[in-house]
Amino acid sequence: MELEDWVLDIIVCPKCRASLRAEDAASELVCTGCGLAYPVRDNIPVLLVEEARKP
Repeated sequence: MELEDWVLDIIVCPKCRASLRAEDAASELVCTGCGLAYPVRDNIPVLLVEEARKP
């Protein structure tokens, strides 16, 4: 997963607006607030609550 650092600085969880942290091993962005894990496909974050994996 290759995301620029500035991308993680500006995107937030669409559900609770908390910041996201990258989980490179799982190719996911995990919310630091509610814990939802958003997939990253072809280096593009899929920030849809319906697509997120619940903790």
